[in-house]
Amino acid sequence: MRKYVFILLFAGLLSSCGNSEEKKSKSVTIGTQSTATTPKEAPKKALTANDMIDMNNKGVGVIKSVTLDEIDPTLAAKGEEVFNANCTACHKIDRKFIGPAMEGVVDRRAPEWIMNMILDPELMVKEDPIARQLLMDYNGSPMANQGISEEDARALLEYFRTL
Repeated sequence: MRKYVFILLFAGLLSSCGNSEEKKSKSVTIGTQSTATTPKEAPKKALTANDMIDMNNKGVGVIKSVTLDEIDPTLAAKGEEVFNANCTACHKIDRKFIGPAMEGVVDRRAPEWIMNMILDPELMVKEDPIARQLLMDYNGSPMANQGISEEDARALLEYFRTL
């Protein structure tokens, strides 16, 4: 009698193990199939100020029009001096740092916009959408007003044209 009880227990154990393995196998297969067939949308990239190229936006400020002729090497050299003295703590030429890279800025922004941003960054952030986006892109680090004169701002623009 003991022998029959042992056989029945062993047979019951085998059959219950078989069913749970079958169930596990089915649930894994179903889960894999549903996951594989569910389309996933690619995350949308947030719009940055570098994506906002608008050469018609002259910014907000005293500079309304800038006429660009051939690059003036003397003025560009003066702009490099001003840049090295006032801007390198936050800006690098070829890479973003605390602020954006200066290389190619004249291809992204109108000359008037660049000068207005140099002369009055607070007003620009307050009233210009690209300046506001730059502030967000660079973790809320505002551009410091360095008290640059219009002449030095024009020299900086000339230097940026050489980069």
